[in-house]
Parts: sequence; C-alpha cells; structure tokens
Amino acid sequence: MNRVIRIANHEISEASPTYIIAEMSGNHNMDYDRAVAIIKAAAQAGADAIKVQTYTADTITLDCNEPWFQIKQGTLWDGQTFHDLYAKAYTPWEWQPKLKEVAMECGLDFFSSPFDLTSVDFLEELDVPVYKVASYEITDIPMIRKIARLGKPVIISTGIAYPEDIELALAACKEEGNENVILLKCCSAYPTPYEDINLETMVDIGKKYDVIVGLSDHTMGDAVAVASVAMGAKVVEKHLTLRRADGGVDSAFSMEPEEFKKMVEDIRIVEKAKGKVTYELTEKAKGGREFARSLFVAKDMKAGDIFTPENLRSVRPGCGLHPKYYEQILGKKIKIDAKLGTPMSLDIVDFS
Repeated sequence: MNRVIRIANHEISEASPTYIIAEMSGNHNMDYDRAVAIIKAAAQAGADAIKVQTYTADTITLDCNEPWFQIKQGTLWDGQTFHDLYAKAYTPWEWQPKLKEVAMECGLDFFSSPFDLTSVDFLEELDVPVYKVASYEITDIPMIRKIARLGKPVIISTGIAYPEDIELALAACKEEGNENVILLKCCSAYPTPYEDINLETMVDIGKKYDVIVGLSDHTMGDAVAVASVAMGAKVVEKHLTLRRADGGVDSAFSMEPEEFKKMVEDIRIVEKAKGKVTYELTEKAKGGREFARSLFVAKDMKAGDIFTPENLRSVRPGCGLHPKYYEQILGKKIKIDAKLGTPMSLDIVDFS
C-alpha cells in the first residue's frame, strides 16, 4: 500500500511521521477559557491536531427515562440517562468557530466528530479538513455517506465494530467516491484494560482492508500508544485534559499535558528507531568492527614453526585475518619469524 492522505498541511502515509491528535471531548467542563487552555496545552505538548465533538443532547439522543436510555453498563457514567450525560459533555457549537481560530493560531489542525446530519452541515460550514467518525457511529451509514461525499479524508474508529460494520462503512465511503479512509483500532472501554487492546488486530486491519491504520487509545499512560507506532500506527488519538483532579466526564482516562508531551517525544523516538530495512553499516558500526575478532600470532614464532592453538588465536581487535581461516592454518608452518601480536595474513603461511 502506497496511499497518501493529506489533512491540511500534514501528509499521512507509510513513510510519514505519526499524526497525533489531542481529543478534548468534554474535558472543557463547560468552560470556554478552559477549552482554549486545552488547545494551547496540546500545541505545547507537540500534538498535530485538536479534536472536539459536535452534538447536543437533543441531536445525539432523546430526553427519555425509559430503561434503555439509562446508562448501566458498568461505565464511569452509570446512573445517568444518555440525555443527562450529553447535556454536560457537549461542546457548545457557538464556541467551535472561535476554538478553530485559536487552534490555527497555535499551528494545530482543528476538526471534530459529528454525531448527526446537522452537525455535518455545521462542520462543513466551518471548513474542517477531515471528519472523524466515532466508534459508536460506525453503524450510522447515512451519516457516513454524507461525510464521504464531501470528498475530505475520513477517520473511522472501530471500537464497537464487527468486521461487517467496518466493511459496510468502507463500502459506503467507496460508493460515494471517497477512498481516503483511515481506520483506528479502538476499544470502547474507559479506561481500557491493556489486555483488551489487541494491537495485532490493528496490523491485521491494515492488511485486510488495505488502509492506513492508527489507534484511538483509552488506556492509562503512553505505553500502548508508543507501541502502536512501532507496529505501524500512522495516527494516534489520546484524550487530553489540564488536570485529572479537575474532574469532568472523561477526565479519569485523559492525559495531562506533561504526560501527553512525553508520549509525543517517545513516539518521535520510536519513529527514528524504526528507520528502514537496511543491512548497510553506519559509520559508527563500521568503526566498531575494529572490536571484532581476527587471527593473531599469540606467541613468538620462528620461520618453520607449526601453527597450534597456543600460538594462533582468534582475539580482538579485528585488523588480523578473518577467523574463518583458523582450521585451514592449524598444522601449517609459518614462513617468517613473527612476534606475539603479529596480525595474521595468508601470505605468511606455508600451505605446501
């Protein structure tokens, strides 16, 4: 796969740096100034983009107290209705044009996850460079079709997806003429237990669907995100807050700025370490060959003496004869007088 996808000024391909997204989600705690501070913290931590979510409680769910609208799946949000949760977690739409300006001033891409058709229209007016389809929306094929036909890149999380869900979403994009799709391995558990991540599945998604892959990560810490890059993730998304102690709907599994910055630094180190497939030695490695083994005269010898394990040894440094000749030389005579420490060469051996 040699696909290249452009998001604003960023190129995403097998050869590009990892595209790192800071997810604000509801960590603004309904405070506009806090939202601005999170954006600035993301930029200072080295993120490439800040992502928000575009919905209201009424566009994402119904104000209803029926049992199936109650959250009771063993989550951080149990005991509330969907409507109550989203009324606290949404990012006011009137903030978003201003937040985009702040992000661009900080050198960050700004985009969002829409959660219904009206939010897609809103974000298109805002001219976001890419659309993110959240895990729980992967089954919303009408919305995915609407996004895809806009012709911009589409990032899709697969947190609750069976293979057929992924295939339906990809087919919808393709049928609308949009193949600029990035799939993110995701586990919709908050926080996610490490043993539930299964990063090998991310690798398989890339091969199976011939797409660029990444990770939307809800684990604690940066180990999983960094490991994903070593395994081929070209996009990494992590939630960011100012301080977990400040509270908020997603604060418990979000990174603080110092942690996010360390993750970015570690990802960039891993990218350098991954390098490319090469068997060429670096200049330092070539110099290191001086410490390799080679054959030396290990005792003073006179012309005509026979080479034995006592007077012929494979030792450091590497400026003597290659050790592969050791067995051929044993039992042969030396042609010249030689002192201990003389580098061996074939022309001083009598092979007659």
